[in-house]
Amino acid sequence: MADLTLIAPNLILPPTQATLPCDDGIPMETQRHKVQLELLIDPLMLWLAQRTDGYIGGNMFVYFSPNQLKNQDYRGPDFFAVLGVPKSERRSWVIWDEGKGPDVVIELLSDSTAQVDKTDKKRIYQDQMRVPEYFWFDPFDPEDWAGFVLQNGIYQPIAANAQGQRISHRLGLSLVLWQGSFKGIEDITWLRWATLDGKILPLPEETVQYEKEQIQLQLAQTQQEKEKAQIEAAQATGQLQQVVQTLLAQGMTVAQVAQLAGLPETQVKQFGRSI
Repeated sequence: MADLTLIAPNLILPPTQATLPCDDGIPMETQRHKVQLELLIDPLMLWLAQRTDGYIGGNMFVYFSPNQLKNQDYRGPDFFAVLGVPKSERRSWVIWDEGKGPDVVIELLSDSTAQVDKTDKKRIYQDQMRVPEYFWFDPFDPEDWAGFVLQNGIYQPIAANAQGQRISHRLGLSLVLWQGSFKGIEDITWLRWATLDGKILPLPEETVQYEKEQIQLQLAQTQQEKEKAQIEAAQATGQLQQVVQTLLAQGMTVAQVAQLAGLPETQVKQFGRSI
């Protein structure tokens, strides 16, 4: 008789992203916070497109414990990045489904959240989610910017280097302060991603503008080369005309000059008209 495997009738499976809440109805606090989040997510999406794995999330839930359901503690990081996972859409990030938590988390501080982000959330990221790298940044106070790396279970500060970078070794990128205007907010200090050698990761619109400028530069170079060739041709034609006129003045016939210069007799005659 074949063996039968019985499933316990009272077995309760853990919830998944399909059944967990994905919206608490609480929006970002200010326009600047929303724009800052775009500056962090959009360039990194282009960077991620060059990889075969990874996920970038913003202002969405990260579930690390079923206790969150009991406590209705649904709020998640403003920004997080996870490498080594399949590329696909998620309603929320459920660590027990995915098999791992975020590699990097960034919180955007505000008057109402700064205390929690620097204490309670930091402890959760350190002790429960074990996030390897945690950063915070205040869009209205750029000096309130810090980073931490998990070492032996404890967050240690990530100091800015001589170039003003705070390095994310998990991503192989750096975070830098960038002065500029974006989405109608003029000339302030933003937090942006950069390569380790300091090159800012471009936004999609910056990439399009760069490509447009490159095309315009190539067209200008082509036009310059064309004009240069025309000048050189004119100079060569002038020199040839002078040689033809000299030979004709020395008594050579049109046919002889045409044969010597490799020109049609009509052109030799045209060159010789000004003698």
